[in-house]
Amino acid sequence: MKKKPPEFKNENEEIEFWDRHDSTEFIDWSKAERIILPKLRPSVKRISLRLPESMLEELKFLASKRDVPYQSLLKIFLAERIKKELGTC
Repeated sequence: MKKKPPEFKNENEEIEFWDRHDSTEFIDWSKAERIILPKLRPSVKRISLRLPESMLEELKFLASKRDVPYQSLLKIFLAERIKKELGTC
């Protein structure tokens, strides 16, 4: 029988609790089931980015060849480079 987690007054209290405790004391992860959340989207933050006009035009050209919006292509390029820099690919 696993321990029952305490009742929390607020989210911050819960965050502090789980930062200091191992969840395996409270949850039997061997019984966990994988689920798919098809409508879940990562949170995004809008930023302003200044690019040389020539770079933006080249990005738009590459995007049109792939038939994708240039903002999406930029996100793909950034994600690929981040993976490479972090050594996760």
